[in-house]
Amino acid sequence: MKLFYRHFGEGQPLIILHGLFGISDNWVSIARRLGENYEVFVLDQRNHGQSPHSTTFNYYAMMDDLLEFIDDHQIVNPIFIGHSMGGKVAMNFALEHPSKVHRLISVDMSTRQYAARKQHMEIIKAMLAVNFNQIRSREEVEKQVSQVITSPKIMMFVMKNLYRINQNRFAWRLNIADIDDNLENVFEAVESPYTFDKPALFIKGGLSDYIMKEDYITIPKIFPKAEFTTIEGASHWVHAEKPKELCTEFSRFLDHYCEYA
Repeated sequence: MKLFYRHFGEGQPLIILHGLFGISDNWVSIARRLGENYEVFVLDQRNHGQSPHSTTFNYYAMMDDLLEFIDDHQIVNPIFIGHSMGGKVAMNFALEHPSKVHRLISVDMSTRQYAARKQHMEIIKAMLAVNFNQIRSREEVEKQVSQVITSPKIMMFVMKNLYRINQNRFAWRLNIADIDDNLENVFEAVESPYTFDKPALFIKGGLSDYIMKEDYITIPKIFPKAEFTTIEGASHWVHAEKPKELCTEFSRFLDHYCEYA
C-alpha cells in the first residue's frame, strides 16, 4: 500500500507514526522542528488521513506498509517515533526488522494489551452517526458530533478528519467502518520471540495511564536498552499538549546517542 506522507528537512532519516484516529497533520509543527536537524517523514497510516482504505487493519499489514514505504524511498537506518497505535507499529517493526531501525521512541504506549476505552467508543459512535447525505456544512457535522463528544479537545481531534469532497458534500478521511470492525487488533499486545537491542525511549504522559508501574518491568524484557521519561501535566495526547517538552525529550535522547552512532 502506498502511504501518503509529509516531508521536512534533511539529514538522518526520522519517521513519525500517528496514533488511532490521528493523521500526519497532527504532527506537522513537531516535524518542522525536527526537520531542522533530521530528514522527517510523517506518514498517514492505512485507513487514516490521505492514505488508502482497506478492510484489513492489523499490525502485520501496517508493518508491511511501513516496509514498502522504506524500500520505495530508499530510507536507510531511520529513527522511529510512534504515538499510541503508531508506537506499537514502530515496536513491532523494530522487533521484526531490527537492522532497518536506528533508534526507537514510543510516545505514551506500552507493549501490553489494552481494553477498548469509553473514549474510543464515543469517537466511533459519533463519527458513524453522521449522515453525510443530510449535511451541508462543517457546523452541522460539529453539532451532530457534539451530541456524543463533549470534550473540546477530542472534538477538535475528530474534526481534523473531516474534509470536503465537493461544494455540497463532506466525508471522513478515516475509514471508520473498517477501523470499527478491526478495533480489537489495535489493542493487541506486542509479543515477539526477539528483542530489540538498540536504544529505545518510552515517554509517558504524566496524567495518562497508558504506561503503568508494571510496564517498567515488562518493557525491558523485549527492549533491554529501554529508557523511560515522563512529561508532567500531559495526558495521552502529549504531542498536542506539550510539544515543546516532547521535542526536548526527543533531542536529549537522540543527541546523547548520536555520540555512539
